Order: sequence, then structure tokens, then C-alpha cells
Amino acid sequence: MSDWKHRAGSPFAREKQPALASKGMVVTNHPVASAAGAEMLLAGGNAVDAAIAALFTLTVVEPMMVGPLGGGVAHLRLPDGRHVVLDGLSTAPAAARPDMYEPISDTLPDYQETAGRKNALGVLAMGVPGALAGWCRALAEHGSLPLEEVLRPAIRAAAEGFRATSYLVGAIADAAHELALDPGLAATFLPGGAPPAVGALIRQPELAESLRLIAKEGPAALYGGALGRALAAHMAASGGLITERDLAEYRVVERAPITGEYRGYQVMAPPPPSSAGVHVTQMLNVLEGYDLAALGSGSAATVHLLAEALKLAFADRGVATADPAFIRVPVERLTSKAYAAERRALLRQDRAQDWTPGIPPGEVLAESANTTHVTVADAAGTIVATTQTINSLFGARFTIPGTGLIANNYMFNFDPHPGKALSVAPGKRVFTSMAPTIVARDGKPCFALGLPGGLRIFGSAMQAVINLIDHDMDLQDAVEAPRIWTNGHTLELEPTIAATLDPALTALGHKVQRVKHIGGGMGAVRFHADGMIEGAACWRADGTPVGISGGLARPGVRFDPEVRAAKA
Repeated sequence: MSDWKHRAGSPFAREKQPALASKGMVVTNHPVASAAGAEMLLAGGNAVDAAIAALFTLTVVEPMMVGPLGGGVAHLRLPDGRHVVLDGLSTAPAAARPDMYEPISDTLPDYQETAGRKNALGVLAMGVPGALAGWCRALAEHGSLPLEEVLRPAIRAAAEGFRATSYLVGAIADAAHELALDPGLAATFLPGGAPPAVGALIRQPELAESLRLIAKEGPAALYGGALGRALAAHMAASGGLITERDLAEYRVVERAPITGEYRGYQVMAPPPPSSAGVHVTQMLNVLEGYDLAALGSGSAATVHLLAEALKLAFADRGVATADPAFIRVPVERLTSKAYAAERRALLRQDRAQDWTPGIPPGEVLAESANTTHVTVADAAGTIVATTQTINSLFGARFTIPGTGLIANNYMFNFDPHPGKALSVAPGKRVFTSMAPTIVARDGKPCFALGLPGGLRIFGSAMQAVINLIDHDMDLQDAVEAPRIWTNGHTLELEPTIAATLDPALTALGHKVQRVKHIGGGMGAVRFHADGMIEGAACWRADGTPVGISGGLARPGVRFDPEVRAAKA
């Protein structure tokens, strides 16, 4: 156990406990999904098999967050030490145009809002889905079990049902008004016209049939098959844009992660169109110039430095969070130690500042906080950290009739104003703050983590890295530790940041605001020197770590009843 609490300005009590195992670890934001991943490991599968089984099961048990019609990013560390990022983010359909929406404002906070909320709700809010393609590619190239076997837990949960948690019931209640407008969503999640009771059994027979079709046909079920035809037909009948050709032409993009160096550790996270790799590296480069361990976790001095690092990163974010196929992203400049030194020289420890971009500015847009994350590791050295979403809570809040599949509303992530760097364009990928992060030292993995939370994702991931490296926290403490967030306006603080910090931070010039939580449920694994794998999930979601130990019998062991009886 570390002694970080002796140096902490904001000590806190754990709400959950970690798991420790020797053969593998699965951490997801729902216990049924964690069980699905563990089922794959117990069947002899690897971490990729477990992660994909967990994601399909989350489609069933965390339907407000994730599904095959969404998108996301997977960061894989393979047994040979290679790192692969699979970009399955949504794209704009071929018929999309920069002026397809009518913006209602040119300023924040309503900059992304449009007349009729057409970029947030309904068929025009849906981007071409990439999740199913990404999941199936990861399994086909790096898994060891057939898709049919990997889908069994999800099909079982959809057909036989699962028990609603308070977390899910709360999400249904929050979205009930729009859910009631869609027959498929209303039938499943508003039985009798109201959200289900906590503990009620939720069955999704249409979704079970769709998952069975995917198990049989693979991604072709959507990208060229019956599910894709159903989606395109609904679009054509309802004024949407996605066609069968859009689906057939969708491609997953394989990318290399960005690797930053922080106090002797290699911190690896996805490149653009994700903010994570660029800005986690940028912030850590700036903060490396301060002795955060001596300043203490949750102290006013540390919180101030974290806030200033977040602000300067957000000042540059507009040029780094974009599809690199459409926008030139100055990755080398933003992630260099020299650039961090320039920015650090402007940072004051005695005063909060308003930061302007250090490179030509772009745009800063919002994105949904309703996402999920899976972190899995096996004993052979495969690690999967993957963040996936349908964007907003229950996506665009409609289903494809007869399929049980919920549409994403990823088009909301584009700038609805024409002529901007992040404006809508045919085939353009959405930007994201997803930060599935793997940290190593001397080539050996140390820990992996990620979380949902929209704009707040990569800043929260950065804080967890600091908790583990600078403050030497145990894994459970690192994921549960209080977080901060700011993009240059108010400084948001979670409740367990000590109340005594408010006057000190205000005196430094911060506008302090207390919030219930920042970001979502973080899931992490840590690798111990003795070969044990630790898993932890935080209180911000239904996160559950499930570890696998034990194993098969020693080779050569036999059981012969007659021999045993004779000896007795």
C-alpha cells in the first residue's frame, strides 16, 4: 500500500474494491458484460475475444451507451509488444453537406444546436456506423474464438433478459420523453408507459435475432446484408441520408498510437481524430516540469497546475481534434518537449490565466458524455482498452424497425456551421476525446485504462496517469480519486476535493463550481512484477472487475477409479 494519503490535500474513502488474478482480468461498466468477457477467458479465449464479447453484451445491458450502430476506438497491445489502434468511428454519409443543418447560434453554449435539433435527434443525426466493423475486425485479426461463440453471452442476455440496475433506470427516466416517441424504444424501456423498476427483467427479442444474424453472417449482416437493408430502407422512408452504399464503403482505419514519455514511462493513446494521444502527451509534458508528488494529490497547488494544463491543452484542441484525412494536424509540434517548455514558461503558479492557442486556432466543440469503456488483459500479454459509444444517451433515440438496434447521433459532433475545420463533409470521420491508454516502462506494460465522459475523457485519463505515477496510488484509489475539469471557463471539482480548497483556488483566479461527478466509470488493469493482474472500476458507473485464476489440470494427471480403489 502506498502512502500517498499522507501527502494528499483531499483524502477520500474507497467505494469499491479491486480484483487480483493470475490468468486474466476483465473490467467493464456492467457486471453481466464483465461476466461475458470472463466466460471467453475461461473457454480458452484471449483478451480480444473477451473484450468483443463484453462489448456485444454491453449492447444489451448498457443500451443507452453503446451498440453495433455506434462507433469507437480500440487500443490493442499484442503479445509481441506491438500496439495497434483500430479506428471504428462513425463517418458522415455521402449525401451529407456542410449546410444540411440550420444553426441557431454562433456562440457557446448553443453553438452546436440546430433548428429542430436535427443534428441530435432523428434520422439526420445518424452517422454511418463503424462499431460492428471495428469489433469484427479486431476479433478476426487478433482473436482466437469464432464470432458465433463470442456472441453467445449477448444473445443470451437479450433473449432471456437481464435485471435493470438503478444506473440504467435513471438513464431511461432522463430520456423518457424522446424514448416514448419511438415504438421500439418505448416497448422495451417504457413498459406500461413508465421506466422499469430497479431489478425488473428486461428482454429484447428483436435485438437477440439481430445478434443471431450477426453471429451467422458476421459484419456482412450490416454492411451489405439484411440489417443494412433495413437501416437504408428506414432512412429512405424517413428522410435520412445513409444508404446501402454508405455501409458497403465504410472502412475501419488502423492507426499507430501516439507515444509520450513521462518520468521514464511510455504513455500510449490514440492519434487524431482522437484528442487523447496529442493532448495527454502535451499536458504531461508541461506537468513534468513540476514536482507533483511533493505538492500532493488534491492540494490547491496541484489542482491549480492540473487546471492550467487542461486550459492550455483546450486552447490548442481545435487544431488537433479532426479527421487527419481532411485536416492537417500538427502532431509533432503539439507533442514535443520543446513546445511544452514554451507553454510552461508562460504558466504561473500564483495566478490562473486565460490561455490562447500556441498554434493557429481551430474550433472547440462539445461531444456527448454517454459512452462506455472496456479494459481487458490476459496472461499471454494481450491488452485491450476500448472506448465505444452511440454518442448521446440512447443515441439519436430511435431504433431501426424490427432489429432492436439503436441508432447513433454522431452527426452532432460535427460543426453545423459551413466553412469550418470541423464542418460536415461527405465521408469525414467524427472527432472524439476517447482515451484508451496503455502505459509501459522499458517496453513492459504497467497499466491500461479508459473511461466514458465526452470532452472530459482525456483530461480524466491524464489525471489517472498522474495518480499512478506521481502520487503512487493503488489502482483502486487512482480510478476513484476526485477529478477536476476545465476548458477555460469554470473549474469543476468533484465532491471529494476538500472544501477548504475553494477559497485558495478562488484567490488564484479560478471560478470554482462543484459537480456530482466528472467523466464516467473508469476501468483499469495493472500488471504486477510477480505476474498478477489487478483490475479496478470506479463508483461513477456499474463497473465490475472480474479476474480469472486457477486453470486446467497439470499435464499427465489421470483419474483411474480402479487404481484408486485398490490403493485405498
